[in-house]
Amino acid sequence: MAPKSSPPQSSLSQRTKQQSISSFFTPKPSQTPKPPATKAAPLPPPNRANHATALSSDEEDLPARRSATSRRKRVVDDDEHDEDAGLAPPSSKRARSVASNGHAEDVVATGQRKSLGQASAAGLNVEKSLKASNRTSKYIFSSSPPRADDENEEGDAEDAAEVRKNKERLHRLFLKKLGKPDSMAELRRRNKTNPEEAGEGEEGDEDVEEVDEPSTKSGKGRKAVKKAPTKLTPMVMQYLEIKRKHLDTIIIVEVGYKFQIYGEDARIASKELGIYCAPGKLRYDEHPSEAHHTKFASSSFPVHRLQVHVKRLVQANHKVGVVRQIETAALKAVGDNKNTPFERKLTNLYTKGTYVDDVEGLETSNGASNPGAQSTGYLLCLTETNAKGWGTDEKVQVGLIAVQPATGDIIYDDFEDGFMRSDIETRLLHIAPAEFLIVGDLSKATDKLVEHLSASKTNVFGDRARVERVEKPKTMAAQAYSHISNFYADKMKAGSNPDTDKQGAILDKVHQLSEHVTICLSAMITHLSEYGLEHVFDLTKNFQAFSARSYMLLNGNTLSSLEIYQNQTNYTSKGSLFWTMDRTKTRFGHRMLRRWVGRPLINKERLEERIAAVAELRESENTVRVDKLKFLIGKIKTDLEKVLIRIYYKKCTRPELLAALQALQAISGEYSSVKEPADAGFSSTLLNEAIAKIPKISQDVAHFLEKINPLAAREDDKYSFFREEHEAEDINDYKLSIASVEDDLNAHKKVAAQKLRKSKVDYVTVAGIEYLIEVKATKEELKNVPASWTQISATKACKRFHTPEVKLMIRERDQHKESLAAACDRAYINLLKDISAKYPELRDCVSALATLDALLSLAILASQPGYVKPTFTSEPELSITGGRHPMVEQLLLDSYVPNDLHLSTSETRGLLITGPNMGGKSSYVRSGALIAIMGQIGSYVPAESARLGMLDAVYTRMGAFDNMLKGESTFMVELSETADILKSATPRSLIILDELGRGTSTFDGVAIAEAVLDYVVRELKSLTLFITHYQHMARMQDRFVSGELKNVHMRFEERGGGKEVVFLYEVAPGMSHRSYGLNVARLARVPESVLDVAEGKSIELEEKMQACRIGNMSRMVKGLLEDGDEESLERLVDGIEQL
Repeated sequence: MAPKSSPPQSSLSQRTKQQSISSFFTPKPSQTPKPPATKAAPLPPPNRANHATALSSDEEDLPARRSATSRRKRVVDDDEHDEDAGLAPPSSKRARSVASNGHAEDVVATGQRKSLGQASAAGLNVEKSLKASNRTSKYIFSSSPPRADDENEEGDAEDAAEVRKNKERLHRLFLKKLGKPDSMAELRRRNKTNPEEAGEGEEGDEDVEEVDEPSTKSGKGRKAVKKAPTKLTPMVMQYLEIKRKHLDTIIIVEVGYKFQIYGEDARIASKELGIYCAPGKLRYDEHPSEAHHTKFASSSFPVHRLQVHVKRLVQANHKVGVVRQIETAALKAVGDNKNTPFERKLTNLYTKGTYVDDVEGLETSNGASNPGAQSTGYLLCLTETNAKGWGTDEKVQVGLIAVQPATGDIIYDDFEDGFMRSDIETRLLHIAPAEFLIVGDLSKATDKLVEHLSASKTNVFGDRARVERVEKPKTMAAQAYSHISNFYADKMKAGSNPDTDKQGAILDKVHQLSEHVTICLSAMITHLSEYGLEHVFDLTKNFQAFSARSYMLLNGNTLSSLEIYQNQTNYTSKGSLFWTMDRTKTRFGHRMLRRWVGRPLINKERLEERIAAVAELRESENTVRVDKLKFLIGKIKTDLEKVLIRIYYKKCTRPELLAALQALQAISGEYSSVKEPADAGFSSTLLNEAIAKIPKISQDVAHFLEKINPLAAREDDKYSFFREEHEAEDINDYKLSIASVEDDLNAHKKVAAQKLRKSKVDYVTVAGIEYLIEVKATKEELKNVPASWTQISATKACKRFHTPEVKLMIRERDQHKESLAAACDRAYINLLKDISAKYPELRDCVSALATLDALLSLAILASQPGYVKPTFTSEPELSITGGRHPMVEQLLLDSYVPNDLHLSTSETRGLLITGPNMGGKSSYVRSGALIAIMGQIGSYVPAESARLGMLDAVYTRMGAFDNMLKGESTFMVELSETADILKSATPRSLIILDELGRGTSTFDGVAIAEAVLDYVVRELKSLTLFITHYQHMARMQDRFVSGELKNVHMRFEERGGGKEVVFLYEVAPGMSHRSYGLNVARLARVPESVLDVAEGKSIELEEKMQACRIGNMSRMVKGLLEDGDEESLERLVDGIEQL
């Protein structure tokens, strides 16, 4: 039997629950869903017997009905909310409570349980009646049959009808206010952002108030609690407004003394930075799945840790934005907007390629001696026109521009590339960009190459690069031309330089760029404008064409195979050619040497000039001039190149500026007597010219340093940064105003002392709060404190107060202080502008210092034992005596075995190299190529003597790997690279081919290898080193009568019947008849049982081949006896030689 229901006026619990928004999203235990009736006829008043049944079935249907309501909300429109009276009303709910004895007690929602004050003792101890539906009542244990109470059936029916009527009304209101999928967001918009819609929302609230009135009355004076939707704070609304404009950016917001990160950004930052993320909403779009959260997920960190965390996020390939308060508290308090939230603005954006806010940059902490792979920091913009041709004849036109925002270097190029995209790969490996900006769509091959070189963790950069893409409209070329014309025209108008001819020359230089480069330049200016770095393109002096033919070409394969920048084992710099040669002391010198290593000279005059400078520094190692130069460069701890560009961007800090200017002054002061290159005292013109550029800046630097107070600059004190005589007028005015207020505060002490009836009062500062007046916590002293004084803090012994006058004066002083801070910042920016006007002269000086540092590094390398100065000839030639591998020599504990190498266009152009596996063939050819490259960099080389011709390129085809992304097999990659070499090589090129043809069957492989070697030596006439295991290719030597091709092999000794081979690592004339692969298998610890079988098979195959050859020779002898022609005799002699 159901318990008696309470009168309808006491149904406060149910009504309050229906009015709460959150109650519609409260999770309930899941039940089997029951399809709700969309329309129901009015039910007859139920009797008492059916009432319990209705309650029980309603309880079962509750989750199903809720889910049905949520589904219905998605289809109900605003216009239909008045026509939904026919919808079935929600069933009565039961609230579950726990009695004091621990038993669960179900209270019917339409009734109200008595309060403890209203209940009698007898009522509290009475046995509780069991509640059950008709379906379950038969299972209840009872000692007597259920009693039937028919007295109140009529009253219960009336109660149920009224409850149902109230529910229908509430349901209509619910559909009216919350019936749409985005109703929550709409309510918030009405309440906050749109005043017109807010007025409409108030009408709806009237209906809710009407519902509340009877509830309040029936609740006997108890006030109904209405749960309002969660309101967004003004600060969070500010954040969302900024976030919607930068959805791809992690936004960091300054809030007081902390930086806050919200939503999904907080989750990402928590993972990358290892900081706590408070749970909350992750999405920014009021999604129903997060309706149970009232605030955003958030992470925070202190203000002083900003650059540390930004660097870590940027290095993890995230785009980071910093939102700062651009108002101060004191000025805001007296402004017109004092009751509004602090104004905030996105002040900084950072990515991997645009991070210049820290002079350390994103390089590793080990400095120049062991830089990270991404130390170049280039941002590369790439565009490509539609491919022409098909298959191997495919051609694409590519334009690129690469910017190094940290130093201001700009590289551009426009070129046509083939289907292997070898030219694009070469440029990407040389530039090693930290970030890509792709304009428009790329062809599939180019896109895959960019993906491979940017997204792979084990690529040649050793790190992942960031990729952004922008659209390329059809009229992009015309738009780009107009854009850059306006950009440079505006710069010329804004500039104060009266040299109009020079400005016109700058514009002409930019207009001479090709269409593809112009498109990239326009896209890059637009892109960098977001970061405030577009000024880097004002420095047109820094524009350099990549494909200027004044340098040797080292393509992508060569850089990887010869390990120019990174080794092929773990892609770090250790073990690379650059690691071997780098002895620089400064970071800008390190970058200069890196450029030299990647771009060896082919101009003989410039090369001899550079190597003469190295020789002079080496020979004069212990002289005063060289020691002075070493000492001055060793003293430079600041990255002057980066500080200069940061001054140009107006991002330089005060301590950095002081350190850079003092370093420049110290160096320029040492060479103040040098007025022209001849005064430098060196024989080398390169050294003299570099030193002559240094003192030119001394007057400008001294002029700037005259204005600076060094103590304040070191401590980053903006208020005292300028010396008094060089301070701006407004700074002096504000300082005088502050001093006046502080004087008034001191004078006020007498007034305060009189009020406290003391002879003297002193101010105290506690917890950063100044001008506090301490009063002992005794009745005698406290009775003298006026009521107008404000108590700020207290201890057991004393209380501290601010007087009204002190509060006003402190507020006035704070206003003057904040105005002073703004004036100091303006004066500092003006100083940076003045220094920026001298940027070209300062940059020339730093470039000269970088050149001197790189030359000193080469001189230190040259002074190592076993290094010799090479001589250069005009003819293509490679004549090395006692050459050694520069990297292996440094890493090996044992001594390296030197070898000779002699190649010349007019004599022997090619060497066919054979020998056992692991006999040193690859090391031999690599050492020859590296010595040639080192010589043309301007360095001494590891050899007894070296005579080098001016090579225009070094091409390599080494190693075996496939390219699954392009669907190319190992042999296809091998031949594609070979085809590129054959198309590009000239008589001045050095070609290295390692085991060409091994990726296919013996006959095809030998045929291709022979044809390629013949073509390279006979037609191209390039210097060639060809490694092979095809021994019968040795016969090719006889085809070249003048000895253009010669056979050499790596020497070895057999021991134990061929089971053991001793490698001698020496090159000798002739050929090796075996490769001794089984010996390598033994070294690789292949199981002996496998080796035994392999050895038997090897002997068996050799015997078969010998038998075939002898059989062939017997037939040749027979033919010779029958015919007796000379041709048969020659073939017989060749066969005998082969045997």
